[in-house]
Amino acid sequence: MADSGFEGFEKRLELHFTGDEPIIHMGLRQIDSNSLEQILRTVHCSIVSSVGNHFFDAYVLSESSLFIYPTKIIIKTCGTTQLLKSIFPFLNQARNLGLKLCSCRYTRGNFIFPKSQPFPHSSFKEELRYLEESLPKNLRYRKASVIPSNLPSHSWHVFSAADDAVFLHPNPEFLYTVEICMTELDRILARKFYCRPGEGKTGNSAGKEMTHLTGIGDINPSGLICEFSFFPCGYSMNGIDGDRYSTIHVTPEDGFSYASFECVGSVYDDPDDLVRTLKKVVQIFRPASMSVATTGAGHEVWTCIAAALDPLGFKCRSCAVDEFPAAGSVVFQTFTARRK
Repeated sequence: MADSGFEGFEKRLELHFTGDEPIIHMGLRQIDSNSLEQILRTVHCSIVSSVGNHFFDAYVLSESSLFIYPTKIIIKTCGTTQLLKSIFPFLNQARNLGLKLCSCRYTRGNFIFPKSQPFPHSSFKEELRYLEESLPKNLRYRKASVIPSNLPSHSWHVFSAADDAVFLHPNPEFLYTVEICMTELDRILARKFYCRPGEGKTGNSAGKEMTHLTGIGDINPSGLICEFSFFPCGYSMNGIDGDRYSTIHVTPEDGFSYASFECVGSVYDDPDDLVRTLKKVVQIFRPASMSVATTGAGHEVWTCIAAALDPLGFKCRSCAVDEFPAAGSVVFQTFTARRK
C-alpha cells in the first residue's frame, strides 16, 4: 500500500426537499451556474462536463459527480474535498426557491488515506458533529452508524436524518440505490484508464474513447453517457436514462487503485437486469475486493447481488443490515475474488 496517493473513496450526500407544487416544477434545477460553481469552490471541485434531460441534470465534477432533480440533490466527491461544506449554501439556494429540507443521507466507505482528509472529514465523529450543526431542527429523527465487515479495509459509514412525514414513508417511490466500491483493480484492465502523452486529446474525447474501449458503454446501452478522462489517468462518467442515473469513477494507480459504480433501481424492476449490470461492471474492473451497499431495497435485491457475483469467482465475506430514518434498510455486503 502506498503511503499517500489520490483518495478514491467518495463521500456522498443526498438532500431531499419539499415545497408548493408550482414551485417544485423545476425547483432546484433553477440554481444558476454561477451559484453552483461558487458552492463547488467551497467543496474544492468544479464542473468539467454536464448533461440533462426532462427529469434532472447530471454534472461530472473534477472530483466525482453532482445530480440535481427538482426536489433532490445528490453530490459525491472524492480526493480531499470538503463535501459537507456544501450543505449550508445548498440550503440557502433551496430556501430562496421556497423549498424546505425534509431528509438527508450521508454515506462513505473507509478512506485509504484517512490522515490526508481535511476538516470536517478527518474522522466520522467530526463529520457527525458538522452534520448535526448544519441541519435544520425539523429533521429530528437522526441516526448514525458504522456498518462493519470482515474486511478491515471496507466498512460503511451512514448518517440519516428526516422530518416526521418522511420518516413514516421512507420509500414512497420504491426506489433503491446500489453503491459499489472496488479496490485492487486488475492491473491490465486499469491501464485502459491512462492517457498516453502527446495524443492531444481533450478530457471529453479521451473519455469517450475509454467508454468504448472498456465496455462501459455496454452497461446500459439505452442510457445517455457524459464522460471525462483526467490526465495522466482517471475517469468519470454519468449515465442518464429517464429519471434514473448511474455513475462510475476510476482511480487506476497501482497501490491504491479504486473504482466505484452507483445506480438506482426500483423494486418493480426485473432482478435479472441488475444481475446483468453488476456482471458487466465487475468484469470491466475485476477487483480483488469490493463492497456493495444497497439502500432502501427488499431482501430479493441484495440476495441477487451475491448470486450475480458468485459465478464470477467472488465469495461473500460478510453481510450486515441496519435501518435508518428516510433511508429504510441499508444492507452492506463485502466480497473477495477467490484468486486472492
